[in-house]
Amino acid sequence: MKHAASRELYAYWEERRGTRPAPERADIEPGAIRQALSDTFILELDDTSDRHSFRLAGTRVCALFGRELKGESFVDLWALADRSPIADLLAIAAEESVGTVAGVTAHNAAGDHVELELLLLPLGIRRPRLARTIGILAPLNPPAWLGVSPIVALTLGGRRHVGGTTKSRLLPRFMAPRRGLVVHQGGRS
Repeated sequence: MKHAASRELYAYWEERRGTRPAPERADIEPGAIRQALSDTFILELDDTSDRHSFRLAGTRVCALFGRELKGESFVDLWALADRSPIADLLAIAAEESVGTVAGVTAHNAAGDHVELELLLLPLGIRRPRLARTIGILAPLNPPAWLGVSPIVALTLGGRRHVGGTTKSRLLPRFMAPRRGLVVHQGGRS
């Protein structure tokens, strides 16, 4: 993780989850992540569609797009080719309690771009219809135009899974659990 806000949220998330796959939403205290709060967002995961709307978004996240994001679809912020992979990453977070850190390229209407870091971390749920993900979307080297000229599309770059369950922590990073993939012990000797 390159961005300080991502490192802060991830460390807090790890501490709050303990031995569980993910902390509950009620376990997250905003004051404890004070420095990362304006780069933080919470998504409501919708298992009936790929909408996944913002429950809340920090001031710097909203400033990236030049508007309040509450209630808007997270997936719709992405370029068409990246909407399905983003929806898949959110499904992995919800179903397998595995987070993702990814590089993102953001573009404004003039075609200028900025590199961002995306962190998606699952929150535990007692009722599946209330599934949530907490995350960070933060620029790595903010250009002068950022906050003045809104971002119009996001493009997904390289990514890796983080914070898997205790079982998946024993696997090498490249073998982190993925949707539909089962890793069995054994094999050829």
